[in-house]
Amino acid sequence: MSASARTRREVSMREVGALAAGAIVLSVVMTWPLVLHLGENVPKDLTDPLPQAWQIAWGGHALIHQPLSFFQSNQFWPLEDTLAFSDALLGYAPAGLIGSGPEAAVARYDVLFVLSYALCFVGVYLLARELGLGPVGATVAGAAFAFAPFRLEQDRHMQVISSGGIPLAIALALRGYRLDRARWVICGFAVAAWQFSIGPTLGLPFTYLLCLLGLIGAVVWLRRGRPALPRRLVLATVAGAALYVAVVAVIAQPYLRVSHDQPDAERPPSRIEPFSGPPSVLVLAPAENLIWGDATSGLFDSVENPGEKTLLPGLVILAIAITGLAYSGFDRRIRIGLGLGVVGFYVLALGFQQAGGLLWPYRIAYELLPGWDGMRTPGRLVTFASLGLALLAGAGATAIAVRARARLAAGATAAIAAALVLLVVVEGRGLPFDPTHARAEPRVPSPPADVSNVPAPQLYLPAETADQNRRYVLWSTDGFPELVNGRSSVEPAWTARLVRSTHRFPNRASVERLRHVGVRSVILDLGLVAGTPQEHAAARPIAGLGIDRERRGHAVVYDIDP
Repeated sequence: MSASARTRREVSMREVGALAAGAIVLSVVMTWPLVLHLGENVPKDLTDPLPQAWQIAWGGHALIHQPLSFFQSNQFWPLEDTLAFSDALLGYAPAGLIGSGPEAAVARYDVLFVLSYALCFVGVYLLARELGLGPVGATVAGAAFAFAPFRLEQDRHMQVISSGGIPLAIALALRGYRLDRARWVICGFAVAAWQFSIGPTLGLPFTYLLCLLGLIGAVVWLRRGRPALPRRLVLATVAGAALYVAVVAVIAQPYLRVSHDQPDAERPPSRIEPFSGPPSVLVLAPAENLIWGDATSGLFDSVENPGEKTLLPGLVILAIAITGLAYSGFDRRIRIGLGLGVVGFYVLALGFQQAGGLLWPYRIAYELLPGWDGMRTPGRLVTFASLGLALLAGAGATAIAVRARARLAAGATAAIAAALVLLVVVEGRGLPFDPTHARAEPRVPSPPADVSNVPAPQLYLPAETADQNRRYVLWSTDGFPELVNGRSSVEPAWTARLVRSTHRFPNRASVERLRHVGVRSVILDLGLVAGTPQEHAAARPIAGLGIDRERRGHAVVYDIDP
């Protein structure tokens, strides 16, 4: 590598500081006005953000109180490894040490949500710089990845939004290999392990991507005649890989146990097909998208589970990326590799259809790659396609800037870069201050009463729907009592049977059933009972049942004497 090329790739601490500050400010602006309502509102909707806020809070609690049984959470009592029923967000557990209770859990979630966008920007910027792009191209690449159109629909899924560790890990490792610095290689593997700890949704395909990159590196080394390798880099690679494998092995154990113990954890083809889509979903945009939402609304309404199929790459990003494919200033092998990767991941993101006789690449991965059959939503693989497109878009922006620099005044280059970034973020997310396209930021429901001193294990009723249970797990961050209720992608049959047995609660059969399994308290949320089997539960007599009843706020608390 020439001295000029090596110098071009160097990033000063001043540049890193400006990058971090700028990424945070841009993320605050593009998620506006969430920062004004920390602890009160959550992004997108109340589906996954509430249980994910609980997950992060539980992580902090478990680090202090039960680090050796981290995955044995308080939800879905008395089942085992209940944190592994969904992506555990383990990497955010240290943040759970700050504050306590539901409001702190939501505030913590909101802050991490904004910072996850900033990390996506920072990670791709540094990777683009490591690959040889200048600040202009790296800035456009960061914006193209962090604010790609698909992310607007994924705002409810922290495990998908939290993908900045992927490019950052690769950037750090490449820097180590380029500069012959072992510590950077170790840092790259450590960040990769942190990214896996967020959850297998992205962690598993990222693991296979790392294996593929390692295989490509080995092939290149062999084709070059097996030149001697610096001993310290070899040792760093072995140590880093061992660290990553160890982290993956430890985290994988509870997930493997859950897949064995919980039949609902299985992902047969019949459960994956509804989340797969035809090629037409490649032009499907999130309903909230300012530019393309209305234009693709007909398709959005016609497909099943559209929220997991918004695969539109962004026409601005695509156009700039195509320019990048032809940019001779970007290494040709990298351009070809990125192009193939983008196409490959978009094909995988379509999933598969069981009918038609086509040999879908996703089905091949599903049948052959260990763990791949545990993923339910192929569309989330668009994250990796978006990463490749973003880097190519950075190359395209660099090509445009080079041509502009040769023909226009010096200040025009910065203006063009700013315009490209603006076009990318507006197409991807819209204008943050446009009142006609206000983003949904629902207010988090408050607990019906203070139940911090109610004996556990507890059961909240009604418990028929996910909407009810997700708020119960969030409220349980006040002390983390053992809770029969739970919310995850796995719906255990034992819990469902127990909840069905309470349809006529409080009557003798339901009370005896709860007493038999060890439930000590039932909390009836009066604000949610309308239209449920427990609608008239508060008025039913309890004489002769051996239980006590107490009205607290908007709840009725039943003491089930064991």
